[in-house]
Amino acid sequence: MEIRESLEAIIDAAIDAARADGSLQLEEAPEAALERPRDEANGDWASTVALRVSKLAHKSPREIAQIIVDHIPENDMIASVEIAGPGFINIRLSDAVLQGVVREVREEGDNFGRGTIPEGERYVNLEYVSANPTGPFHVGHGRWASLGDAMARVMRHGGYDVYEEYYINDHGNQMDVFGNSVNVRYQQLLGRDVEMPEACYGGAYVKDIAQDIIDRDGDKWLSVSDEERVEAFREMAYDMTLKNQREVLANFGTTFDKWFSERSLYVEDENGESAVSRSLDAMREKGYLYEKDGALWFRSTDLGDDKDRVLIKGDGEATYFMSDVAYHYDKMMRGFDHLIDLWGADHHGYIKRCECMLEAWGWPGALEVQLGQLVNLFRDGKAVRMSKRTGEMVTFEELIDEVGVDATRYLMLSRSADQPIDFDIEVAKKKDASNPVYYVQYAHARICSILRKAADEADAAAVEAGEMTMGELAEKIIPEDCDLTPLTHPSELALMRKMADFGNLIALAARDRAPFRLTHYAQDLASLFHQFYTNCHVLTDDADVQTARLALCDATRIVLALTLNLLGVSAPVKM
Repeated sequence: MEIRESLEAIIDAAIDAARADGSLQLEEAPEAALERPRDEANGDWASTVALRVSKLAHKSPREIAQIIVDHIPENDMIASVEIAGPGFINIRLSDAVLQGVVREVREEGDNFGRGTIPEGERYVNLEYVSANPTGPFHVGHGRWASLGDAMARVMRHGGYDVYEEYYINDHGNQMDVFGNSVNVRYQQLLGRDVEMPEACYGGAYVKDIAQDIIDRDGDKWLSVSDEERVEAFREMAYDMTLKNQREVLANFGTTFDKWFSERSLYVEDENGESAVSRSLDAMREKGYLYEKDGALWFRSTDLGDDKDRVLIKGDGEATYFMSDVAYHYDKMMRGFDHLIDLWGADHHGYIKRCECMLEAWGWPGALEVQLGQLVNLFRDGKAVRMSKRTGEMVTFEELIDEVGVDATRYLMLSRSADQPIDFDIEVAKKKDASNPVYYVQYAHARICSILRKAADEADAAAVEAGEMTMGELAEKIIPEDCDLTPLTHPSELALMRKMADFGNLIALAARDRAPFRLTHYAQDLASLFHQFYTNCHVLTDDADVQTARLALCDATRIVLALTLNLLGVSAPVKM
């Protein structure tokens, strides 16, 4: 049980005792509902329960607070309780409780802070990035990759079963436009006087694809019809682009359980059915389809949409929304409890119609859409719009190559998804405390250095050679049952308080889909460690103090590494 939950149980017991002996005249017991005081000088936790029930109990908040405090049962968690202001109950934890956090972290390791989610809410499909396979990723896609991957990691640690999915938009007119763009560039490179059409992909990468085809096949495609050439180039370009997208994401450490092709939605099985037809049959059965002007419509206004939506146009062609309908129906039929889609903010107008389709099938609230703002690139404070290499947009791949995976991920996750990111390339490359990811990683590396110094030469050498992990080294030099009572310095207590917050942080970040909170937590924890390192000598002549402080260092190392891992960022042992 979390410290907060244990304290709330103690306050709840005090309230029950006061009600039982008539001190508090309340029909129902209120919840303690502890929260952190704004000022740490007021204690570790505070309850406003006395203020909330004042009218019901017909007493002043301070009277009620005193009654509750007088009924607090004997326990070893609370060092002191103070009634402040109009009736706040401020609680200060005992040193032993905080010292116990060190032991808990070291015992649980990577499982520290894990949560549980009940069945029926646990199995989640998380779909993100899902770019068209018609060109390289831009830096905005990098933000979705960072956000989706970290969200999945945090939610899993919080107890969810997360299935990560990438939706390949490989059906529709944009693929034909892509194929024809390559077709025109191919002919131009081979000397034909043809112009790019108005509807085209004009990036330099299209010319690169055409050149790759020439390098492999020469001019053999000049002898076939335009229609055959466009179709062939569409598939070649699609394969090349998708391969590049997979490689970029893999190098970034982002992997998916499934890459789902939009085309597959229209493929009929042996019974002549497809994902499209099955989704339409289910919607028709519920009475939400009708025909008008030769087109097939979804009666979404019955469910709160501002207008009905066309699914199949009069010429028999499916709309883009038809693919959305079939895809989300397919996902729900695979047994997920909940669907989460990460979209760019420019897709805001699509949310309501997509919520309506889930409700039409009888799954209201099953779809959750998280919108993300874009990324503004800077270099030394000046906006960057063009790549130095190509003179076009800066691609996600170029950003990773220049900045690195860790800094890119960390800075992409430094703010809430609904806020734009101002990403300064030069700041991300700095190797000093002004770079937040470096600052956090340095704290982890510093702890590892301390542990190596505390070990004998042979074990330190084994760690250096990669023959022993830092965890194994820590287990060897720090007894599992070591005495932690020397940890009473304010810097030590502050560090332990912050680690005690980790479980609640994970639960809330998972619930709110907010991995950015872990970047703030990591910086706070790193800062508290640096303060501790300044104020408290770890390697001292007092063996008991040294062992206790080494245990505290090791626990901090574990939590820092775990936090970074949940963000998809490495925790280096040496810098």
